[in-house]
Amino acid sequence: MELCYQLPVLPLDRPVPKHVLSRRGAISFSSSSSLFGAPDPRQLSQRRGAISYDSSDQTALYIRMLGDVRVRSQVGFEPERRGSHPYLGIDFRTLHSRAESAGSIPARRIRRLFSFQRHLLSSRLLRGAPHLNPLHILDEDYCGQAKCMLEKVGSWNFDIFLFDRLTNGNSLVFLTFHLLSQYGLIELFQLDMVKVRRFLVLVQEDYHNQNPYHNAVHAADVTQAMHCYLREPKLAQSLTSFDILLGLLAAATHDLDHPGVNQPFLIKTNHYLAALYRNTSVLENHHWRSAVGLLRETELFSHLPAEDSLSIERQLGSLILATDISRQNEYLSRFRTHLDENDLNLGNASHRHFVLQMALKCADICNPCRPWELSKQWSEKVTEEFFHQGDIEKKLKLEISPLCDSEANTIASVQIGFMTYVVEPLFAEWARFSDTRLSQTMLGHLGLNKASWSTMEPEASGSSEDGESDPARSSEEPSSRALTQGSPES
Repeated sequence: MELCYQLPVLPLDRPVPKHVLSRRGAISFSSSSSLFGAPDPRQLSQRRGAISYDSSDQTALYIRMLGDVRVRSQVGFEPERRGSHPYLGIDFRTLHSRAESAGSIPARRIRRLFSFQRHLLSSRLLRGAPHLNPLHILDEDYCGQAKCMLEKVGSWNFDIFLFDRLTNGNSLVFLTFHLLSQYGLIELFQLDMVKVRRFLVLVQEDYHNQNPYHNAVHAADVTQAMHCYLREPKLAQSLTSFDILLGLLAAATHDLDHPGVNQPFLIKTNHYLAALYRNTSVLENHHWRSAVGLLRETELFSHLPAEDSLSIERQLGSLILATDISRQNEYLSRFRTHLDENDLNLGNASHRHFVLQMALKCADICNPCRPWELSKQWSEKVTEEFFHQGDIEKKLKLEISPLCDSEANTIASVQIGFMTYVVEPLFAEWARFSDTRLSQTMLGHLGLNKASWSTMEPEASGSSEDGESDPARSSEEPSSRALTQGSPES
């Protein structure tokens, strides 16, 4: 059900050679492509698509825009983000604290119109109406590969980066919709499929694609990991359909509208969100409220009794707030106590909810437990985002946050500390709770990945071998630094 927008045919100076016509393919492009002829790529709306050709026409190329289409503003190509709250129109990259200007109202109305058009098109597709665009061969090839990947969506080796490319940047929409259908939640809760689709599209739009790490692909990755945990025997035998619905929605929205900087940065720059939430779980509260805004805007649960809708919103907030890394020790200690006393009763609704919180926390920081090829990419992306924040802090002459100084830290040092003091303790307790093949696989990858990063940090390994560092001090300082900074996935 890929949304497809076709631009006019571009004539060529001469026929396409026959040896080219014998092949099918596509040339992908992004907003930085010189195809658009813009002097400054930053002035372009973010778009992804492909240039395809058809052997039946040797004198034409077809430009196909897939997925997200944004609207030009009155001042140029710079897109204005939609939002579910009055204060969501702020571009965090400008780091301003002012509300959006009144001049953006017409643009918002245009965006609403496009949302309605998407709504109608999705409705037509879901009713089985034929595709109006005959040139869909390449799209079918890509969607076919994506569907094949979804058949193995429960595999821990699932490559979310490949899946995102195959779905043309719509991994969160496709994957979450598939899981909701696979669990039978759409039928069970009598959800309107058009509303579900629209809700997921708006969720995906509200993630900042310019963030190297905290973007829609990360949300899709966390949702896929959550699905793996929901299939674990202890959870699969105990969780209700309501629990599963909450778990998937929380995973998909847990970092909604993340600005690409952490809570301490928002506090020390006097950002309005820090004041709004009184410097307490600032980002997590914002993610939760943003998700609630989209639920209400799309009326996804409007057919349910009011008390049920409010219960969903409250419990969704409880799950998302659990991802606050500053409360890591609180949750971990409580989890450890339950395991020591062996008193977790999954027949109890509050205990099931707590296990869901721990599952979401694991899914949020599971990157070091993935195979090296995937884990390494995530490590590079989160460190890039850290260093970008450090560069902003330097520019604003602020104290540089821990782990954000590119001159004092490396990817390897950041990852080794994060794995040692944040990831290992959490996943060790999760393995005690759910001692399965998946848990052992995750711990195995964690050990191998940590060893791989250690080989890239000879100075750190050398100093530890010489016994120059104080073990007690090293066990406290990095831990407190990691918790103060906030985990890469928080």
